[in-house]
Amino acid sequence: MATNLVNLEGVSKVYGTRALLDGVSLGVNEGDRIGVVGRNGDGKTTLVRILARREGADSGRATHAGDLRLGLLTQEDSLDPAATVRHEVVGDLADHEWAGDARIRDVLTGLFGGLDLPGFPRGLDTVIGPLSGGERRRIALAKLLIGEHDLICLDEPTNHLDVEGIAWLADHLRARRSALVVVTHDRWFLDQVCTRMWDVQRGAVYEYEGGYSDYVFARAERERIAASEEAKRQNLVRKELAWLRRGAPARTSKPRFRIEAANDLIADVPPPRDSAELMRFANSRLGKTVFELADVTVTAGPKVLLKHLTWQLGPGDRIGLVGVNGAGKTSLLRTLADADRTDGERQPAAGRVVVGRTVRLGYLSQEVAELDPAWRVLEAVERVRQRVDLGKGRELTASQLCERFGFGKEKQWTPVGDLSGGERRRLQLLRLLMDEPNVLFLDEPTNDLDIETLTQLEDLLDGWPGSLVVISHDRYFLERTCDTVYALLGDGALRMLPRGVDEYLERRRAQAQAPAAPAGRRAADQRQADQAGPGETRESGQKSAAEQRAARKELQRIERRLERIGAEEAELHGLIAEHATDFTRVAELDARLRELTGERDELETRWLELAEDA
Repeated sequence: MATNLVNLEGVSKVYGTRALLDGVSLGVNEGDRIGVVGRNGDGKTTLVRILARREGADSGRATHAGDLRLGLLTQEDSLDPAATVRHEVVGDLADHEWAGDARIRDVLTGLFGGLDLPGFPRGLDTVIGPLSGGERRRIALAKLLIGEHDLICLDEPTNHLDVEGIAWLADHLRARRSALVVVTHDRWFLDQVCTRMWDVQRGAVYEYEGGYSDYVFARAERERIAASEEAKRQNLVRKELAWLRRGAPARTSKPRFRIEAANDLIADVPPPRDSAELMRFANSRLGKTVFELADVTVTAGPKVLLKHLTWQLGPGDRIGLVGVNGAGKTSLLRTLADADRTDGERQPAAGRVVVGRTVRLGYLSQEVAELDPAWRVLEAVERVRQRVDLGKGRELTASQLCERFGFGKEKQWTPVGDLSGGERRRLQLLRLLMDEPNVLFLDEPTNDLDIETLTQLEDLLDGWPGSLVVISHDRYFLERTCDTVYALLGDGALRMLPRGVDEYLERRRAQAQAPAAPAGRRAADQRQADQAGPGETRESGQKSAAEQRAARKELQRIERRLERIGAEEAELHGLIAEHATDFTRVAELDARLRELTGERDELETRWLELAEDA
């Protein structure tokens, strides 16, 4: 029988006139891995702080097992700004002592990319004070994970981690014996790590078995049976449920209640997006050209991030960008946005960016724009526009869109200055959408947003007929909203990944395992490359720069053709269903579908050959 570690009995907590927790009773046992979800401001962080005895309850009590070793990661670190990373993470341990500890090696490599902390100016001896919030956050997380704990409580641990870091953290937490309570909006992470879920809603905490997918199934079933008044929210849950049941990638946990009931629930739910219809609508709004890059070089100061990039963002494309920190994801979006903002006058360091004449760009950056703190929420939205056309005949008023994004009638009259960080991020997104863009660049859009808001955003984007580029460490959001994934692996190239994030992680693991060439060999190779003429190969088996550029251009051509084939295949499937009783027509459509399948196979084979050379 599992040992009980923490118990909450009849816990209540009130802020002002609002009860965040109302008579909550629950417990954490040995081996539990619990995910905590709920709207921003509903009390998730408060629940964890009371659980860890970092905050007192107004009534009720929190009981800990004797000698409980509890580690807590809060959203604000308590690191000494005058200390070094070494002092905070490994303390007074000598190099041979901590380097001989497998856990310390694993944590440093997983969170920082190596034992020498690449990216930190002086490695372990870097002073913490000048570091960014994201770097400090990783240090605090490393300090916690290196320790021995019976229970670990983490509040938004995936913030400031890239896709690779999040995948490592999920593996690490699954392998630990410690119990876990984690607050996060990262649904892929919840599915990978958690075996139970707590849903904090209006003062109560609802418990579910399994990870996030199981939670969606069970909550949809509970809301269907209860026939609650929250019909709109239930429809969103059913829609997300349909996506999960139809093959959401990387789901490891299995539903633990009647799957037949879940299948009945989604029997009449259409796929989230009609890709063919959205593509036709996007073509009518945008024409043939959106953004075209020819032999472009993107730089950040003296550093070259991308070189000889030839690429095209077409009408209706939905692109997810992943890559190592500092590889140039944000710089690429800024380069495109600069060309759009200056009508093509501002160009990159080399090459050219062509912007379509009908492009109306909406760019959600990582920085939250400052607004007049005296403005009311509704006023801040209506200053952009009174009504918005979201495509497919969906027109909403500013107030209706506010409600969809969690700003109820009363909240719409709250001064902007009184909003939390997550609410300000929601408002920033609202103002962007109210401007009716036909191209959207979203740079880490999931930061500070709760799961319910993310679900609303995904639902809105399902019917939005434009071109979309998303940079996100939230794998679930990326896979839910994008059709194609491209990666920046730090080698100056942009690569399409047919198998998405899984392929990206495989490539990164292969990079990490590849033996580094000795410095002398690298220098000799560079001298040989410098001395080689324009038409010469550098060494046997190595392609010249011209050949590599040609390979990259052919890769881009194949990727564009594969995207068009995907759209045509989706349209053909729809036509086959429409003409199901016309056997002659179905035979014609099926023949065309077979042609496309054969062409796709040939192109994918050629793509794999070229990917080795590019």
